[in-house]
Amino acid sequence: MNYEEARNYLDQVSKGGSVLGLDNMRELLNRLRNPQDRLKFIHIAGTNGKGSVLAYLSTILIEAGYRTGRYISPVLFSYREKIQVDEKMIGREDLARLTAAVKEAAEDMKKTHTGEPTIFEVETALAFLYFAEQNCDIVVLETGLGGALDATNVITTSVLEVIASVSMDHMDFLGDTLDKIALQKAGIIKPHTRVVSALQKPEAMKVIEETCRKQECVLHTADPGQVTDVSHSYDRQKFSYKQWKDMEISLMGSYQLTNAALALEAVDSLRNLGYRLEDQAVYQGMKRAVWRGRFTVISREPVIVMDGAHNPAAAEELRKSLELYFPDKKLFYIFGMFQDKDYEKVTEITAPFADHIITVETPDNPRALSAKKLKAEVEKINPSVEAAESIRSAVRKTMEQAQEEDVIVIFGSLSFLGEAELAVSRYKKEEEI
Repeated sequence: MNYEEARNYLDQVSKGGSVLGLDNMRELLNRLRNPQDRLKFIHIAGTNGKGSVLAYLSTILIEAGYRTGRYISPVLFSYREKIQVDEKMIGREDLARLTAAVKEAAEDMKKTHTGEPTIFEVETALAFLYFAEQNCDIVVLETGLGGALDATNVITTSVLEVIASVSMDHMDFLGDTLDKIALQKAGIIKPHTRVVSALQKPEAMKVIEETCRKQECVLHTADPGQVTDVSHSYDRQKFSYKQWKDMEISLMGSYQLTNAALALEAVDSLRNLGYRLEDQAVYQGMKRAVWRGRFTVISREPVIVMDGAHNPAAAEELRKSLELYFPDKKLFYIFGMFQDKDYEKVTEITAPFADHIITVETPDNPRALSAKKLKAEVEKINPSVEAAESIRSAVRKTMEQAQEEDVIVIFGSLSFLGEAELAVSRYKKEEEI
């Protein structure tokens, strides 16, 4: 199997949708000799912030000299971004070879009527095989959906669980109340481990505390009230948290201070577990951490920001960040959402502040909300809106309308941000000719 054949196979599997549960995953991994059992994990769940915390912790561990795997989704530019060791993507040949192994196991399951793995299960098994082959010292792993029934939760060797901010999202799968959703997220907590949580709303915090008591775990909670000495611009932030003075991060957004505090709490727990994380590695890792698509500045004249604000809680944080960094600027939006997300609420939160909005649709994605339907939703709040035929045309129109002192915000589903950034790059090159 070559790389193109591997990608074709994975694309075919992806058409099967997703199913929560661990039976398929266990069966698949048994046939692959359980590579995950040869690894140690930091397991991260949460509604918002888990990717940023993953970026902070994995970069710190790399700076400290640990061979570090990380498994992420969604990705912006290359499929191979999903699986990385020491920030290097899995190679094309390795991906093809390991996909062939997973395919063989999955097809045997189908023949023997013992299950049919989903795309996320296949990709997760592929990642575990690669990390084990690469002799990773530790893997920083984020859940795909929820926690308790997520395919990643088949692991039994986590050294630390991290629960980022929990809010209402994926209610069809996880439950219609915050405590039900928190129970799913807390499902990653294993007996006698260390747990670090963001400060949650009371009903979610209660669930996490009760789960830790039942599992006899040590729980530490990040305290945003101890984030002090904050200074910021739209391209860097400085703060102090407890003993960490003058910490600098390159991830933007007002919410990143909370995520950074959570990561620093995790660092303290890892140190208590015996991991050698010198201060210099922590400071350098926090500063160097990159997480594309989370209030990422990709241009300065005009300022262009990309943000995956795909649910109401993330939209609120985007609004706060725009008010913080650009209080007197004209705002131009390029806005796209999935139809299974709460696009009405996201629109309600963000649309009032824009001078003009162009709606877009992620191409070739069955979950994508049409640009016209999103335009109709925006019109209820802000009449200055139009639907674009393509992401490239939306970028061109917006770049032609905005002045150098204005701000362009490309946000909503992460699924179209990579294409939007490429469109911005092409437009700028055309302007230079």
